[in-house]
Amino acid sequence: MAKAETIVFSTDREIKNLKAQDKRYTAKDKIANGLFLDITTTGVKSWWYRYSLNGKQERLVLGRYPDLSLQDARQLRDESASQVAKGISPKQEKENKKAGNVKNVLLKEYGERYLNEVIKKDRKNPYNMILCLNNDIYPYIGHIAVKDISMDDIRRVIWRKKEQGYDASANQVRGLLKRMFDYAVTLGLAPYNPVLAIPSRHVFKSKPRDRYLSTEEIRKFYTTLLNSRIYRARKLGLLLSLLTLLRKSELLRAEWSHIDFEQRIWRIPETKADSKTGHSREMVVYMSDQIIEILKELKTIAGDEPYVFVGRKSGTHISHNAFNTAQKSALALTDIPDFTIHDLRRTASTHLNEQGFNRDAIEKCLNHSAFGVRATYNKAEYAEERIKMMQKWSNFIFDVIYQSNILFFNNKYKSV
Repeated sequence: MAKAETIVFSTDREIKNLKAQDKRYTAKDKIANGLFLDITTTGVKSWWYRYSLNGKQERLVLGRYPDLSLQDARQLRDESASQVAKGISPKQEKENKKAGNVKNVLLKEYGERYLNEVIKKDRKNPYNMILCLNNDIYPYIGHIAVKDISMDDIRRVIWRKKEQGYDASANQVRGLLKRMFDYAVTLGLAPYNPVLAIPSRHVFKSKPRDRYLSTEEIRKFYTTLLNSRIYRARKLGLLLSLLTLLRKSELLRAEWSHIDFEQRIWRIPETKADSKTGHSREMVVYMSDQIIEILKELKTIAGDEPYVFVGRKSGTHISHNAFNTAQKSALALTDIPDFTIHDLRRTASTHLNEQGFNRDAIEKCLNHSAFGVRATYNKAEYAEERIKMMQKWSNFIFDVIYQSNILFFNNKYKSV
């Protein structure tokens, strides 16, 4: 009989052809290192993963074939190999979990592991997740062992945000905790996921927003904003939000290296990930005369800093809430109904559609994805239309908010 290591397979068909022999033997996966099939004299086939840890050989039983397919076995092997690379014994973890011997790891310690092993691999910019961990989770349950965190602890953290009136944020906290505990259960750090006892529908029910600013509200808000004592860079940022159709996160992370004044193009290399695909797409803003003038003034304010909107420390951008604070301060000086900065994108889209611009060009300015047959066949970028539209949009906005008693603008800003 051939040696066990000389019998190999790489496909499901080859596995099916492995028959029982007079003696028990193993066959090796040609693709996944360390993955074996153990075949008994009665023909029972079991998956093994062999590995070395701290100079010792260990063997982890993964399951039986065909209950556990070749694809699934390879995936389990990869997950186990990742644990070995971190110095963790998959076999010991499995035994501990089976015996109920869950490790006593504090949530904050585990959270940093989850951040490095999961969040930073899935997201290019984990800023919001880190903010949520540091502000809404660690201060309240970070000192408790993962295995000891109860449903009441989870509810307390989530309901703290709800009681503050931030239901959507509460649901984001719940979502992050749910994913954290899913991974903790996988690693054997928690016996179960306590977040599952609190359904998302009881935390927050999303409602489609339809708020946008009328022409008169645009005039009133920006007249008030630009004449206020709010820091000038924040005023310009809120004005750019309406003119460019950019999201707040894209504005506050804007870098001078992304802006080409000669080509009149502003490239946003990383935007908010698409909710359906999970991928970020580059966004291009075709800059109007007014946008260029505003950016030149911001460049004077920023000096040699890399970001358009400079943070408190050199080399950083402004905080996540900086524009929110400025917007709310200006809004408090008016009788305009409440709106969010994101509603400015809907405001621009609504007015541009009402003014008869190409719908597809508007959607491109918003960096929205098309779906279905239309997405398959329509690859146009509408560059020429967008260039003309952005200039006309800036002209319209400046005509609306310009008044002779506003000292904020020079005459060159006013459209002719």
